[in-house]
Amino acid sequence: MTGVTRAEYCVIACAEAWRGDGEVLASPMGLIPSVAARLARLTFAPDLLLTDGEALLVRPDGTTEGWLPYRQHLALVTGGRRHVMMGASQIDRFGNQNISCIGDWERPRRQLLGVRGAPVNTLNHPTSYWIPRHSRRVFVERVDMVCGVGYDNAAGARHHRIPRVVSDLGVFDFATPDRSLRLASLHPGVTVEQVREATGFELTVPDEVLPTREPTAEELRLIREVVDPAGTRTREVAA
Repeated sequence: MTGVTRAEYCVIACAEAWRGDGEVLASPMGLIPSVAARLARLTFAPDLLLTDGEALLVRPDGTTEGWLPYRQHLALVTGGRRHVMMGASQIDRFGNQNISCIGDWERPRRQLLGVRGAPVNTLNHPTSYWIPRHSRRVFVERVDMVCGVGYDNAAGARHHRIPRVVSDLGVFDFATPDRSLRLASLHPGVTVEQVREATGFELTVPDEVLPTREPTAEELRLIREVVDPAGTRTREVAA
């Protein structure tokens, strides 16, 4: 196996979001999260449920595993038994996410996807985030509109949890007293100074920042030969 790429470290970091979840529905949004969810299912998360996005449960190779009627899907969503990995056009220090508009919502400078299911997702089950390009435009002091609900707005919602945020620079969590964003690990070749420079607010940085874990030889084989032989992961992170 040749050297591990930044995209492959990102796959591993995203896959780790589902570690220990048990039998929950994984809903990855984006190329690297999709590769990551299938890798997790094939390795340390064998009970993870994967869906075709419509009405079927599928195996990592895409073949049908079962039927997922809409009523059962809603039961998983509202009962805390789904773990989404979404994107974010903006995300702030407390994990509030914006995918709706940039600027004042009455006269936005840019119209985006819209709120969609983000409030229901974040209040009713765990939601992690994948940011392929870490920058001050994304990691902002305050989002222009709250779509996904952060820790300062969750008001004790029973199933609200943001396990991790993964970017092309590192892994982040909210393991701080005030539930604000903390740098948990750095991808190889990235410095703390780079992360701070690319973040639009004061980030909690522990005295010792761990490196993002290395993939095993078997995980690399699965990524490159089984889950993503076409290399779609490099469309989001080329390095």
